[in-house]
Parts: sequence; structure tokens; C-alpha cells
Amino acid sequence: MLGLDIGGSSSRARLVEGGRIVAEAEGPGANVAALPPPVVADRLAALLGGLGAIGADACCAGSAGAEVPAGRERLAHLLAGLLPGSRITIVHDTRLVLAAAGLDIGIALISGTGSVAYGRDHDGREARAGGWGWLIGDDGSAAWLAREAAREVMRRSDSGAPLGALGEAMLEATHAAGTTELVGALHALSEPGEWAALAGVVFDTAAKDPAADSLVERAAAGLGELVAVVRRRLALEGPVVLAGGQLLNQPRLEAAVRKQVGAAVRLEEPPVAGAVRLAELSLS
Repeated sequence: MLGLDIGGSSSRARLVEGGRIVAEAEGPGANVAALPPPVVADRLAALLGGLGAIGADACCAGSAGAEVPAGRERLAHLLAGLLPGSRITIVHDTRLVLAAAGLDIGIALISGTGSVAYGRDHDGREARAGGWGWLIGDDGSAAWLAREAAREVMRRSDSGAPLGALGEAMLEATHAAGTTELVGALHALSEPGEWAALAGVVFDTAAKDPAADSLVERAAAGLGELVAVVRRRLALEGPVVLAGGQLLNQPRLEAAVRKQVGAAVRLEEPPVAGAVRLAELSLS
């Protein structure tokens, strides 16, 4: 059984035989909706190459961007060529969270490079909120947080106000001598993962800069609204599973999100474990 977790910043593959992990590999993100097809193809080939010589009876790929039909079809075609004879299942990467938590029913909230909430009820109905991509939305995600931080810094610059701890940290993180260079450095970033890498400056300065602290609260509110939308659409309260690199690794954000959504559990297994579980289910 082969599981693939294809995210915006990173991707992970896990090969399991007889319930035992026999190989794992990691690589860069390969969002099928956000990146050029040749880039996705090269990165997937390299990811699978990291597993060595493999053959898989079934493969489930949970991928960012899989909600876009053209991207989904492209990914299916790529994997069929890379894994001849394997039963291929493609789902949005949010589906992996519930599966990795051992749940068939519940709500998954992800805040990593992007953000999205996904729910599945007792009747198998599904609902998703957010996940629009970094150029349009992804409120509460790392890419969103970096963009909003940059906007705050530029507003301060335009008004002649001090850049503050947040501004100085943004300049340092981008190796910019001033806000003009900051804008140039940010426009040179072509992938959402590159933006997401700057989100840490917000958390690093939240205790010293009121605007940074406010951005964390706004991120939590945005994530809470995603869960609220899924709850309304499915008439389902939970359980709620928290996932994503940013949400699980930034205690300030996690605490603020818990105030928004109520009782929730952290995802303890990596999402790729959910991909393996779904691959198994595809054969039954």
C-alpha cells in the first residue's frame, strides 16, 4: 500500500506491506493546481524515486489542489504512468486528516501553507470550507499570515510610522535593507511555500508588537469560521481534529483556535498514514 501526502510546502510518501512501513520519502510541495505541470511531474518522480524500486497494489494520493478537476486529472495521469498496475485513488489532502486520526466522521481543520476545513457526516456527506488557494484566500494559513504581515508593515511605511518589531523582523527575514527592497523580495517569491516560510516572524514578534498579536487572533478567527461553515452545512459538531504544520507547531495560534472551535484533538499521526489507510480501503 502506497500513501502520498502532497502538500503546498512539502510532500511525503509511505510504502506499507503487511502492516509494516518498508520505505518512506519526503520532498518539496507539488500542488497540482498552483504549480506548472512539469514541476509537479518532476517532483513526484523524485518523491517516488526516493522509495527505491517499488510496486504498489494500491495508492492513495491526498493532494492540495485536487479539488480542481484539471489538476486532479493531471495527477491521476501522472501517477498512472509512475505506478503501472496500481489502483489509484485521489482525494483532497484534507481527507487524509480524518483517516489518519482513525475517523470516518468528523471535521478536520488544517492550517499549514494553506488553510481549509473538511467534514464528513454519518451519511457520508462531505463539506469543505476554504482551501481557495493562497492568491485568493486561505485565511489563517501561513501564506496568508505572511502576506497580511507584509501589508501591515507597508501601511506603517506609507504613513511614516515606525516599522516596529514586526517590520524589523520582516526586513531581516527577507534580507531587505528597507521596505522598497522588502516589496521587491516578496514579489520575487513564486510559490506559496516561500511565503509561508515567513509566517514565523509574526509569532516571534507577537509578544512585542500588538499588530502581530492581532494577526494571530485574526488567523484564529478565520480558521474558526471555516469550522463553523462546515458545522452548519453538515449539522455536525465534531469531533474536530487540528492539523497542519502551522497549527500544530505554533502554540499561540492553537490556543486561539481552541477558543474559537471548542473541544478539539491534535492529529498525532502524519496525514500520510491516512493515505495508506484509504489505499487499503480502496481494495476492500
